[in-house]
Amino acid sequence: MIVKLALRSLAARPIRSLVLGLGFGLGVGVMVTLLGVGDVILQQARAPALSGGGDVAIGSASGRLANAPFVLHTLRPGGPFPGVQALTPSTRDTLFLRHDGRAIPIAVRGGIPSAERRFGDRETAAAAGWEDTGRDRDWLSNEPGRVLRSIDRFHPIPDVPARAPSWAEWLYFNGIAHGSRFYLTFMTGAEVSPGRRSVGVRLQLERDGELTAYSAQGEAGSREIVDTAPDLTIGGSSVRLVGTDYHLAIDLPAEVGSGRATGAIVVHGNPDRAVPPFVMQGSGGWISGYTVPVMGGTMDGELRVAGRPSADPHTTLDLSGSAYHDHNWGFWDGVSWQWGQVQHGGLSFVYGRVRPPADAADPAHVPGFLVVLGADGPLAFSTDATIDETSAPGEQRPSRIVVRASGSGLDATLTLAVEQTTATRGRQGGVGGGLDFLQMRALYTVRARVGQRVVEFAAPGSAETFRGSRAF
Repeated sequence: MIVKLALRSLAARPIRSLVLGLGFGLGVGVMVTLLGVGDVILQQARAPALSGGGDVAIGSASGRLANAPFVLHTLRPGGPFPGVQALTPSTRDTLFLRHDGRAIPIAVRGGIPSAERRFGDRETAAAAGWEDTGRDRDWLSNEPGRVLRSIDRFHPIPDVPARAPSWAEWLYFNGIAHGSRFYLTFMTGAEVSPGRRSVGVRLQLERDGELTAYSAQGEAGSREIVDTAPDLTIGGSSVRLVGTDYHLAIDLPAEVGSGRATGAIVVHGNPDRAVPPFVMQGSGGWISGYTVPVMGGTMDGELRVAGRPSADPHTTLDLSGSAYHDHNWGFWDGVSWQWGQVQHGGLSFVYGRVRPPADAADPAHVPGFLVVLGADGPLAFSTDATIDETSAPGEQRPSRIVVRASGSGLDATLTLAVEQTTATRGRQGGVGGGLDFLQMRALYTVRARVGQRVVEFAAPGSAETFRGSRAF
């Protein structure tokens, strides 16, 4: 029927039908041509050569790379990823030229001249006056200490007045040596007056089944904290990052009694075995950030303890052993978490899950994570981790924790037998939202497939959780 109508229309008005047919054909042809050209333009726009040359362009789905120094160090020539011969950072932006009352947008790209020339960039090759500045040379140095300092820096308090009183940022260290274990926290809090923030340092020392706490509090300038950290001084205790070593000086009175702990510990870091910063964001300006500058490190030093309530009141402890260091920041009112860490035979496992306050995000939909690092860097990562805690009959505190995680090249089960628990009473309007904070020593049994490698071991480790009226 349609064909018959078309033939009759062509016979009745042949010229109009011919023009109409030619128009449709021309339109289809133009569309096909444009689609073909658009595909070529898209391929060229994605070509690494347009970013200064090279074989691979690395970017972020959300814009600029948040941890570019860490990425440059990890992908450095001769680093843990073989085959990398050269790399260069670059950035794109828009400048505006103001002329005769008009603002003209100009697309610009910035890079490091010497690195661009190694990639055969014609623009920099033709400009002999373009030379590297001191900051350019810093970017290319890949100095490990600079990388650690970049991921361990402190942050200004965000302008969120409703949440500002709950802001806190801290450096956390723990270590195991010769049967002794310590937990050391350098804490900075919210502003107590314009330009001044509360600070504190706390040491928990466990030996022979006995746990003793030492602490001190004070204030420090907000600007000074952001400008100098991770170098911090709180009373007679301090942190100094020298190269890749964290020098910890400790001089703290006991929280109970007249005892005192003094000494010096050096925690040896390695950016190849670090977890770079990542930040969770929720409604109302809520954020929570986390990084692990020392995932599986070593330490040495000694700690002198005076005034111990039991036998042998004056003791010097040799602290040559394994160490861990992480760094947290954010708004903490109503926030709780589950966390644990263990290392053995050159491997380090860390798991965690943050539960934000209900007005920031749905805690039930925040996934758990597990990270595995080897001697040469990251091996596997999962954001599909479950953390199940069980308690013995009649007990509120967990006696067993099972962590299961799967992902690309990873299938792991960590079973924790909790051996010792220290509880810090919670308070309303603070971390945990009234829940008790539990720090646990546990024996880990790890069974995992990491890539093609099967891993099985048992080793002591640490864990944290919250318990109370709002159970998990």
